Amino acid sequence: MDIVPLILSFKLALVTTVMLVIIASPITYLIVYFRFPGKTFLDAFINLPIVLPPTVLGFYLLIWLGSNSSLGSLWETVFGMPLLFTFSAIVIASLIYNLPFAIQPMKAAFEKIDNRLLESAYILGLSRMKTFFRVIIPNSIPGIIASAILVFVHTMGEFGVILMVGGSIPCKTRVASIAIYEAVEALRYQDALFMSLALIPISYLFLLLINRLNMNEVKR
Repeated sequence: MDIVPLILSFKLALVTTVMLVIIASPITYLIVYFRFPGKTFLDAFINLPIVLPPTVLGFYLLIWLGSNSSLGSLWETVFGMPLLFTFSAIVIASLIYNLPFAIQPMKAAFEKIDNRLLESAYILGLSRMKTFFRVIIPNSIPGIIASAILVFVHTMGEFGVILMVGGSIPCKTRVASIAIYEAVEALRYQDALFMSLALIPISYLFLLLINRLNMNEVKR
């Protein structure tokens, strides 16, 4: 039984989660606490992956990451290889696809912070950046953890977007969801069953963690 797709899915989920926690935190801070022209449009644009079919998003990423695009051309010049159909490509696709799923729990956590804490920080002379790191982040840990868990689980189950930009290259881009699909197509139901059963307890465990975090937040 080939467990490489499961390992690759776990690797993709881990990389995506770590990067998105870092990327989504300041973006969420910007959306929640700053007023600027076009804020509503930015918020809606960030949330587009939630409502767009994964294949539509995958199609545009296929063009955006291709060798004829600025990013794809630059990548090929620097690294000497195309960006599409590589692990880096599915990481980029996963980051874009999961960004709204990272932001939503953080946004809820940031909005719960008492404004008096922020006002006190400003009165004490803390800059917006220092307030972000010393006040907002420490008081939003449950939301950030929930965000990380949601992104991790969601990434483990990605299919359409990953298939469009990564294809199905063994040991590089063939993640568990794609391997399951191919196993079913080849009538290798035992292989599909094994990988499916491996994903269920992982997803269930992380959902239990999210529920526990939500219960703790209610108690507080």
